[in-house]
Amino acid sequence: MNKLLTTIAIISLATILSTSCKKKDDPAAIATDTMNYDMDEAAVINAGWTKTSEENFSGDLSNWNIWQGGAYNNEYQYYSNSPENLNLKDGILTITAIRKTVTGNQVPSNNTQKTFDFTSARIESKTKISANSTTPKVRFAARMKLAPGYGMWPAFWSYGAAWPTNGEIDVIEAKGHLPFQYGTNYFYGSTAGTSQVPSTSGLDLTTTKDLTKYWHVYEVIWEETKLTFMLNGKVIRTLTSANSPGQYIDEMFGKQQNITLNLAVGGDYFRNPNLPDPADIETGSMYVDWVKVFTSN
Repeated sequence: MNKLLTTIAIISLATILSTSCKKKDDPAAIATDTMNYDMDEAAVINAGWTKTSEENFSGDLSNWNIWQGGAYNNEYQYYSNSPENLNLKDGILTITAIRKTVTGNQVPSNNTQKTFDFTSARIESKTKISANSTTPKVRFAARMKLAPGYGMWPAFWSYGAAWPTNGEIDVIEAKGHLPFQYGTNYFYGSTAGTSQVPSTSGLDLTTTKDLTKYWHVYEVIWEETKLTFMLNGKVIRTLTSANSPGQYIDEMFGKQQNITLNLAVGGDYFRNPNLPDPADIETGSMYVDWVKVFTSN
């Protein structure tokens, strides 16, 4: 979910988001040979990783900032803290998009009022993550069911203030009407508001199991010269600073980012070539079982 602009505060946070990224025309095919996958955490730890944080959504959202307002990318939703959009039950976080007309801030940092046709939710971790000289490898993961329906744009990603000067890593973003497909990407730029990574850096991947019906684990390992994307414990894409589009991965080393979970509605991600008709939007829900962060030397 690439972004434009940053430095936004919401219940204490900074920032975001985007112009739409172009995806390659021929998605890479990958196998996900499990329906309801869960991480083998013991195996991860035995491989030399140390778990530094875990969110099981069994209590409250005190570890997260809640975005309140519109966003970017020509999206249609107002991000709300209402229980109808953001709900915790039985250890599951549910983010639901609803067709509902509301008026609110155009973006959290701008109190210009705007009318929205949909509401949804977005949360960002209060604790930042960073691959740096102290923790040269950071691995973060989420177990999720994606939201179905045309116009649903579920995402699990991380980014830093003054986008994209602290970088952005899109672990997963998807289109609800394509339940067997999702995308990965990254962004970086030395000037706020401008990514130096080519728009062709985004890659769509096709799976063999429905991502909206079954639990899957989406991960990325962030290192100084490499990003390794994983699905259900298997490597599906590796980008290195030597061969990735723009070769800017190493520029992100040492930057700080916040983990983000959100369900956007419509917007540039669906432009073909026009924005989707709001009347065609099919609302849905995304589910998150847990989020975990590991580090390693």
